[in-house]
Amino acid sequence: MRKLTANEDRPDALATSLEARVAGYDWAAIHEELNGFGCATLPQLLSPGECRALSSLYVDEEHFRSHVVMARHGFGKGEYRYFKYPLPDILAGLRTALYPRFAGLANTWNEAMGFDQRFPVTHDAYLEQCHKAGQVRPTPLLLQYGAGDFNCLHQDLYGDLVFPIQVAILLSEPGKDFSGGEFCMTEQRPRMQSRVEVVSLRQGDAVAFAVHNRPVQGTRGNYRVNLRHGVSRVRSGTRHTAGIIFHDAK
Repeated sequence: MRKLTANEDRPDALATSLEARVAGYDWAAIHEELNGFGCATLPQLLSPGECRALSSLYVDEEHFRSHVVMARHGFGKGEYRYFKYPLPDILAGLRTALYPRFAGLANTWNEAMGFDQRFPVTHDAYLEQCHKAGQVRPTPLLLQYGAGDFNCLHQDLYGDLVFPIQVAILLSEPGKDFSGGEFCMTEQRPRMQSRVEVVSLRQGDAVAFAVHNRPVQGTRGNYRVNLRHGVSRVRSGTRHTAGIIFHDAK
């Protein structure tokens, strides 16, 4: 089987631009938000032009490996498409640039929760682990919602190997392209009621969030909380989102 990596067919100028963009964030503050609340925003990760270019790919089936209509599976209302390899340059570049910024925190979380899995420094090395485990299908995706559509609370796992943080980028402009459609997350805490987080995003903003579990410091040490994410009902217009998941699927 031919090995595919996130660096394949990626122009150097775009890669350099994306890596510089990612490096410009206050990563200590982002990690603090993720540790404290399970999510953190990355303002203006993409420009409006880049958002429109990504959204425009949705109608062209040649970029995708599968198409999911949520209502057919009880996932909500709306639809999404999973990209095939090679990924669009901008998504491949972001996947490569963002992964190392989360890998150290991901290892800290797994150690605190008692999980054995540790993550390598580079995304290429992690993809190699996924592919050896039979997880060879790319997971970055585009989601499309119309008026009345929503995404039920869920987790994007796809196999035994799970990177514990993922990223969603809002490609549409709130108040102009659509209304409603807020990113939502719930956190189930042992013997306590669930906590809800609603993240307001502008066009080009990204939210990084926990995929499945994260550790929380308690009076008797760390304990695990279980997280799910979704999108509230879109009231009007059309909403597009790009999802960057760092593990591949079986």
